[in-house]
Amino acid sequence: MTVHFHEEDLPAGVLEGTSALAVDTETMGLITPRDRLCVVQISDGSGDEHLVRFAPGSEYEAPNLTALLADESRVKLYHYARFDLAALQYYLGVMAAPVFCTKIASKLVRTYTDRHGLKNLTDELLGESISKQQQSSDWGGPILSDAQRDYAASDVRFLHRLRDELIVRLDREGRTELAEGCFDFLPTRALLDIAGWDNRDIFSHNEGYTG
Repeated sequence: MTVHFHEEDLPAGVLEGTSALAVDTETMGLITPRDRLCVVQISDGSGDEHLVRFAPGSEYEAPNLTALLADESRVKLYHYARFDLAALQYYLGVMAAPVFCTKIASKLVRTYTDRHGLKNLTDELLGESISKQQQSSDWGGPILSDAQRDYAASDVRFLHRLRDELIVRLDREGRTELAEGCFDFLPTRALLDIAGWDNRDIFSHNEGYTG
């Protein structure tokens, strides 16, 4: 298992194939248009993780990375895909779908708990422990520490195995089609977030104008 670090793009030929891709992002905060994209993590499940760092003032021209993300023949695995899809679309100009979101799948099958964080899933479903100490660290600095790199890599390290386990549980509970419908809607949900409807439920009966 190796963590590979790259600046501004993946090298040509990296992660070629047909397998699903685990994807995550690190940003300066939670407001996509304000808080720039700093790191994209990606893995094909073979044991290595690749981190792509974008510097302040980046043009976000990453043709090798965006080509992988745009490949509709490869499922993209996320934990909380809604946020990552919006960040990737806003900064890299790519809708990185089709999608499998482990957080949504967890909410559909682990109805006995309200703990659906990545750490909770890896603990319970895989018996693996991951640290979240670097979750709120400064991802925009000139140097990423070893702890930050390991944290970022761990966010994609277990997604393939989690997907496999969650697929079994979705099938067992008869909720596979429901999950797939949610996953299919996520790109549109991300576009709504970017367009300003991030805190509005447009499906709600309430039609009052709130600004």
